[in-house]
Amino acid sequence: MKRKVFDLRPWSRAVRHSQSVVRVLGHVIVDFTAHEVARPQDVPFGDQTVRILDHGFRWVRVHPTGSGEGVPGSALSAMLDGSGLPRQLYVDLHGGEGVGENGLPWHDDLYLDVIGNWVVGETGHGRVTEAHIIDGEDLQAAVAAELVTEAQAEATWTHARQIRAELLAGTYAPLMVLRRYLEDPYT
Repeated sequence: MKRKVFDLRPWSRAVRHSQSVVRVLGHVIVDFTAHEVARPQDVPFGDQTVRILDHGFRWVRVHPTGSGEGVPGSALSAMLDGSGLPRQLYVDLHGGEGVGENGLPWHDDLYLDVIGNWVVGETGHGRVTEAHIIDGEDLQAAVAAELVTEAQAEATWTHARQIRAELLAGTYAPLMVLRRYLEDPYT
């Protein structure tokens, strides 16, 4: 596993940006706005391409405050366009998490991720209508390189399927935290 810290400030693609960190019960929220980008970023999603980064886009990370090392979990990032509409949800699966002395969240990446689209209806409430598990080949390569055990990989696949189902059912807990934060950013 590799340890990742969620801090987009050094990202060269974002020429001008701002980032804030907010603590809420049980989570740290990192709210990054790319005011100006060197180039937009588009990614595949199912049979379409989705723009997840452009001028004015926000990436909002909902990260648990930390169960510690070796405890499987997940963290949610939402990519929002310049008008605040969701473009994509991205869930990192990990084998441990925490918050560093600098206040930024970290996780031990388990390579597998779940992406989803969050469609906002006329009522202003959104729901996930499609979700995919991605990066299975990265997890397989990590097992081959003995960075992740077979048992960890199997548990990660099970966890990914559970998160995918929770996203589609609207019961994924970090999504609730994200919704509350976007309605009232606690600032």
